[in-house]
Formats: sequence, structure tokens, C-alpha cells
Amino acid sequence: MDFEPSPKARAWLQQLEAFIDRFVLPYNAAWHRCAAEGVPPPFLQDLKDLARAEGLWNLCLPGLRDDEPGTRLSNLDYAPLAQAMGRLPWSAEVFNCSAPDSGNMELLQQNATEPQRLQWLMPLLEGRIRSAFAMSEPDVASSDPTNLQTSVRKEGDKLVLNGRKWFITGVAHPQCRLLIVMCRNEGEEPAAGHDGHSMVLVPLDTKGVEVVRNIPIMQHRSPEGHCELLLRNVRVPAENLLGAWGQGFAMAQARLGPGRVHHCMRTIGQCELALELACDRALERRAFGKYLADQANVQDWIAESRLEIDQARLLVLHAAWSLDQREGLPSRALRAEVAAIKVVAARLQTRVADRAMQIFGAMGMSPDTPLAWLWTWGRAMRFLDGPDEVHLRTIARQELSLARERQGSSAAYFTTPEQLEAPPRIR
Repeated sequence: MDFEPSPKARAWLQQLEAFIDRFVLPYNAAWHRCAAEGVPPPFLQDLKDLARAEGLWNLCLPGLRDDEPGTRLSNLDYAPLAQAMGRLPWSAEVFNCSAPDSGNMELLQQNATEPQRLQWLMPLLEGRIRSAFAMSEPDVASSDPTNLQTSVRKEGDKLVLNGRKWFITGVAHPQCRLLIVMCRNEGEEPAAGHDGHSMVLVPLDTKGVEVVRNIPIMQHRSPEGHCELLLRNVRVPAENLLGAWGQGFAMAQARLGPGRVHHCMRTIGQCELALELACDRALERRAFGKYLADQANVQDWIAESRLEIDQARLLVLHAAWSLDQREGLPSRALRAEVAAIKVVAARLQTRVADRAMQIFGAMGMSPDTPLAWLWTWGRAMRFLDGPDEVHLRTIARQELSLARERQGSSAAYFTTPEQLEAPPRIR
């Protein structure tokens, strides 16, 4: 396995980094000002138009068809580009590669009917609208999807939805038009288990959909929103069912694989930025008669961060490669790999950002640097797309399953008293 970027990926990465440095980074302060004031950045559409004109568009979708706009890259080729975007978290939208749209577009590519594709997928691919994925709920542990209470029932030629969702990313974006809602099939629980859920396409302006609030995450309010939604007798045409009735959970699982690679590579980009900031600060700040860079404990922090970032990157790249090879790999192995990178990346971000904040001192906790945001986002990542505990359970089950298949094979490594007394003769 060679995880070095391919010549194609290197060329696109070079072009992307040059674009970010020249056109996107100069608007960073203006974007934060707009976010603080709660107004849409007026320059964002111009940046998106320019990125699309340069081919830096829909880079995250390996399944792009020839008649769909964008540049098709594999998961492995896209990974270093996601890392570069992660250094400036809002930049992913410039290239139409931001969550949750990236996962939603792939979900629609795989499961939408032709009318659904024309109504929703094409506008998303063109960047004319945004979308949200509504799964988490306030009243149950959503990490176990069999708990979900938002219901859908068939009523003539309509689907009727009732329930409450929260921490739904993207709903507050001014261009959000579509909710993909994960529902429990009314009347089929609990025996149906993971086959008792369906996904429904719900236009955000449908009667009965109420955006209750935009919930701050660790005191930071996202301009795109992590919103609470109330669905009261929401009626949509039966044709708005995405995929097959009862296949919602299976589709949700398929959606998460590439999306988690994107998240994790953006996280690694953010960790690289935090480490760069820490090193620059250590070289210029003096304490107790010498630069911080000359303090042994600071050198240890920097070295630990470098080791952990590189280890995490290799793990994520292997997962990206595995997704590209998925037709030849068992699904359980892929689930474990994707679960592993999710845990490792989130923990990595909090550790690296924390060390950088310590090197910066009080400034590291202020809004003058991105470090406090990076730390809080890393902590939030330990819940996003499922808490650490769920992913660790997935990994453990994979290991135990493999152990059952080879059960007894490790017995040869035990040493008994009889073996010590009469070792075998070498011939």
C-alpha cells in the first residue's frame, strides 16, 4: 500500500492550496465578523463560482457521473485535499465539499429516484441549495437508532411525520432547503429492529416543520446552525421516501463511511495548524531566561503531537484506501476501520490543541487564535456521528469476532511445566 498522494492528487492539492491562500484566507476575518453578526457572508457565492470555474468543485464525491458537475477523486486522493480545507474550517463550502451536504449528496446518488435526483441532487451538486441530515433526538440515546421516536406512517398517497430532532447541522444556513429525516416506521417497533426505519425527503418550508432554536456547542454558535426541529403532522408525498421502506438504517450506515474520512482528514489539517502555531509561539516566547522551544517539556509536547498526528493520518489514509477497495473487503472490517478513525481523530484534536493552548498561555483561550475553537470542536467530535463508546464497541466486536474464528490458536504460546521438563529436540 502506498499512501503517498498520486500525481493527480498532488496536482489538485497544489491548486487547492494556492486557491485558499490567494482567495479564501484573505476573507477569514470577514467571515468571522459575519458569523458573529449572524449574517450570510456576501462574498461566499463569488468564491464558490470561482472555485467551480477552476474545477475545484465536488472533489469529495468519487461516484460523480459524467453528467454531474465537479471533479471526481477517489477517497484516497481526496484525503489530502480535505486536510488542507480543514485548516480553514469554513472553506469546505467554497468547494461544495462541506458536511452534511457531502454525505447527503452521496446518499442521494446511491438511492434517489430520477425525479428526486432532478429536484434535490442536481441543485446540491450545483451548490444552489444546502441540506441537513435529521437523525439525533433530545429524548432518547440516538447512538442506538432503535431508540428513535420520530415516526413516519403511510396515509394514502402521503407520508406523515411527527417528532423532535436536535443538533441538526446546516438548518440555519440561508440556502438550506432540504431535510433528510431518519424516522421510525410507525407500528413496526420493536420487532423490526434495524429494519424498522426509513428516510424521508422533507422540504424545509413544509407546513408543520418548526425550527425551534440554534443550539450553541460549548458556547459557540455556528452560523450554519446545530438546530432543534419540531415536526408536527408534516405531510409530504409518498414519492419523498428515499430508498426502500425499512432501509433507513442501512442507508445511514453507508453514508457515514466516506463522511467520517472527510471529518477526520479535516481534523488532521486543524491539528497541523495547531502544531504550527505552537512551534511558532515556542520559538518567539521567552520564560525563565530562555525560549520555550528550549524547554524540555515543550519539546516533548511538540514531539508527541507530531507522532500522534502522523499516526492518525496513516490510519485515516488506510481507511480511505479501504473504502476505495470496498468491493473486495467484508463490511464488518470497513465498519471497524471507520469507527477507529473517528475515535482517534477526535481524541487527537483535543490533545494537540490543548498542548498548543498551554504553549500560548492565556492567549490560547482567547478568540485571538483559533486554538480554543479547535479544542472545543475536537471535544464535540467525540459525540458527532456517534459517541466514542459506540465506535469502541464496534471495534471490540470485530476483534472478538476474529478471535472466535481462530479460537484456540493462541494456546500454542502457553508454556506448561511438562514442556519445560522435556523440550523438543532440534533435528
